[in-house]
Amino acid sequence: MKRLILPAFAFLMAIAATAQKTASPAPDAIQRPKLVVGIVIDQMRWDYLYRFNPLYKANGGFKRLLGEGFSCENTLVPYTPTVTAAGHTCVYTGSVPSIHGIAGNNWWDNQLMKGVYCSEDKTVNGVGGKSAEDGQMSPRNMLTTTICDELRLATNFQSKVIGVALKDRGSILPAGHSANAAYWYEGKSGNFITSTYYMNQLPDWVNNFNNRKIVDSLYKLGWNTALSKDIYPQYATADEKAYESKPFGADAKAFPYDLSKYIGKDYGKISSTPYGNTLTAEMAKAAVLAEKLGKGTATDFLAVSFSSPDYVGHSFGPNSWEIVDNYVRLDDELGKLFAFLDATVGKNQYTVFLTADHAVAHIPGFMKENKLPGGVIDDMGMMKDMNAKLKEKFGIENTIVSVMNYQVSLNHPKIDSAKLDEDGIKKWIIQYVKKNDAVVNAFATADIMTTPINKTLREMLANGYYSRRSGDVQIILKPGYIEGGQTGTTHGLWYPYDAHIPLLFYGWGIKKGKTNRETYMTDVAPTIAALLHVQMPSGCVGKVVEDVLK
Repeated sequence: MKRLILPAFAFLMAIAATAQKTASPAPDAIQRPKLVVGIVIDQMRWDYLYRFNPLYKANGGFKRLLGEGFSCENTLVPYTPTVTAAGHTCVYTGSVPSIHGIAGNNWWDNQLMKGVYCSEDKTVNGVGGKSAEDGQMSPRNMLTTTICDELRLATNFQSKVIGVALKDRGSILPAGHSANAAYWYEGKSGNFITSTYYMNQLPDWVNNFNNRKIVDSLYKLGWNTALSKDIYPQYATADEKAYESKPFGADAKAFPYDLSKYIGKDYGKISSTPYGNTLTAEMAKAAVLAEKLGKGTATDFLAVSFSSPDYVGHSFGPNSWEIVDNYVRLDDELGKLFAFLDATVGKNQYTVFLTADHAVAHIPGFMKENKLPGGVIDDMGMMKDMNAKLKEKFGIENTIVSVMNYQVSLNHPKIDSAKLDEDGIKKWIIQYVKKNDAVVNAFATADIMTTPINKTLREMLANGYYSRRSGDVQIILKPGYIEGGQTGTTHGLWYPYDAHIPLLFYGWGIKKGKTNRETYMTDVAPTIAALLHVQMPSGCVGKVVEDVLK
């Protein structure tokens, strides 16, 4: 009898054990990549993927992303102004300035009555730089979470998040509020630094990286063309143009550029060369190795921004030899980065997205040379002249405190104390601005929703408007026109040349293919959230690009 009872008991125990196992799924039941790598190219037009495609290497980054990943070909910035801080924030929050609060790189704060830099934070000190004040930066001005914050929350802060960029805003804002670290480059010292928001001293691995002074080794190389010089005229105008800026001195007008004179003296010039991308990639690799990213039990996140394309683009413009050379070299740098990730994290064990924070306009001098519409508006000169005339008319100094982000901000305390007609002042400014040949329209920002304008423009303006950090009068420039001087170019407007950006996904969980339907930079964060099975960021308005996911 005992012989019958014992097998029956064992059978019942096995069933109970199976039931218990089914009822309590293992903590790692949710499948995720080991590492997510977010790449933002600071100032990349979508057309660079195809204009320079014949020059990209078979094992370079761009052909790998296009050939093996998923490309959203019609990705747009859904707000204005199209600038660096807002772009990085929108990619990682899935939100827009009217919600996340990063209304520009700088803005006039109507309550503090002063100009504010996007990531400034006077409650913290810099760590690792020339002085404590140099690194007084944090994400505190950003009002919402990022996808990196949400990953940290979803894994009970077991996931590591590291941000790396030359620009502080390109590192800090993507990494989010709860990041383990954000590192950015200080031109005064040639070091990657951080702030006490994250830590009180740099880790040994960062000190070791800084002590290598890679920047001096790169300066020794000089900047000459990566390809034969007979190739560049097929993709760009002449090497030497009067309308290009000269970041390396008045006599440095064309290739090759001697950088050796900056060794040990000026560490900031590296940013205006493709070697800034090399420096950034090497720092990112060092972070992967030292922090063992992708080696833990939870998914980690590396947020990398390549800032140098923006410096090169502002100086030389989209049709220059320098921008062609920059993208040829960046393609190679990205290819090496992916090969490194294959070797350290594992091929198909990590997910990558690559996009841009904004694109850029052609240099007005280049446009004029080729009989295309475009020009320049002197915003600071306009502000000075308006203030002089407003003083004559209304009797107060500095009626206008700022012309920034294509908006005019008024000195409300002075206007109120003088009991002046604010609406009358706005109307005068609007009439004055509209007389400028570069301006197509101007109106009070309070009237964005009622002014008769194109619906796409209206939505972009509304998405970019955050009352405390936005101006009183909106200026709309004609297509091809920019704020600035007679050399170089910039970005910031709603037109496609500033707002059409690349968006590519690659790696773990990503399908191969492309879509031409309209997508937005705000769709990146919710798509990554869906991939990782985590909550989307707190101010997210973007949509999941379902075509991307397996």
